[in-house]
Formats: sequence, C-alpha cells, structure tokens
Amino acid sequence: MYMPKSFVETRPQALHGLIRDYPFATVVASAAEGVVANHFPLELVDGALHGHVARGNELARMDGAEVLAVFQGPQAYVSPNWYPTKAETQREVPTWNYAVVHVRGRLKIVEDAAWLRALLERLTDHHEATEPRPWRVADAPDDHVAKLLQAIVGIEIAVESIEGKFKLSQNHPERNRLGVIAGLRRRGGDGDATLAEWMARLEEGAP
Repeated sequence: MYMPKSFVETRPQALHGLIRDYPFATVVASAAEGVVANHFPLELVDGALHGHVARGNELARMDGAEVLAVFQGPQAYVSPNWYPTKAETQREVPTWNYAVVHVRGRLKIVEDAAWLRALLERLTDHHEATEPRPWRVADAPDDHVAKLLQAIVGIEIAVESIEGKFKLSQNHPERNRLGVIAGLRRRGGDGDATLAEWMARLEEGAP
C-alpha cells in the first residue's frame, strides 16, 4: 500500500478500533485460477481474525494460503473549496479522505462445529445488540442450526502484520483541516459526519 509518512497509523487502539467498527472485510488471496477476493465480516480475537465462509467458497480449499484482509473505514470526497488557503493561492485540488487497515496472515480452515457455533453466537450478539429484541442463535431450532453449520467452514487468519493508512488531511495546515471538518459537517452526505468526527478526534490526539 502506498504510504506517505503523514498518513501512517500505528496506534493499536486505532487500528483495532477500525476493525471492530468496520468488520466487513475484503479478503484477497492468490489461487490457482488467479487472484481472488471475497467479502465477509471478521472479528479480531487474540492476534487472529475469525470468520466463516460457505463451504463452496474457494477459500475453504486454501488452507495455509497467505491472504490480505482489507478493512475500509469512513471515506469521503474533499472539495478544495473547503481549504482557506485555496482562496489565497488557488493551488488546491480535490482529494479523497479515508481510513483503511490492511492485515496480512496465513489462512487456517476450521471445521470444528463448537468453534463455529461460538463464532456465530459472538457475531450475532455483537450485531444484534442495538435491536429492541436481539435475535440469538439459540432462537433457531437446533436441527436447523446444525444443518447450517455443516454448510460453512471457519476462517482463522493469524495476524503476521497490520498497517493502517488514515488519510485525514494531516499534510495540510490546521486551518485547512478544520475547514474540511466544517465542510463535511455542512454537506452531511452519507458517512460525512463520521469522517468529520474521525478527523476531529485526530485533532484532539484521540484514537
């Protein structure tokens, strides 16, 4: 990943926080038929990413393969009109702000039904937490759950390296950064408020 020094993010709390808040990953691997990419949620547990895929997925046949998991955080277009320096010099151009985390590791296929069920219960409990009446795996008939477990395999990726790129206007002076935050909040498009909040936290030195 192209990584200018201004945008390097190494704080574990920030990297792990992005994975927690944006768990839907793109997992890239090199298969016999070429490079393949699959998309599914992953959780970070004790130095490893855990998830599951359908038994028919090509990843289910790639035990031991080296993979790259990409987690995409908030992102948005940035107008040069938001920079105070633009009015002075006209030497500003559009860009895109975003935060991403790349995780590299070795793929392990898990066939253990108890491991899989525990994973599904954790994922479900996490994502159902905001529902008025959260659905739980135990709400489904046992025979139905058993049948579904037979149709999937577990994915475990032992983390060998993790790198973050948080491109949040750090290469601009403070007044431009504050201008971008104000512009995002004023525009109020999909994800704009979240990206503005991430930028504001960075200004405050928070993860």
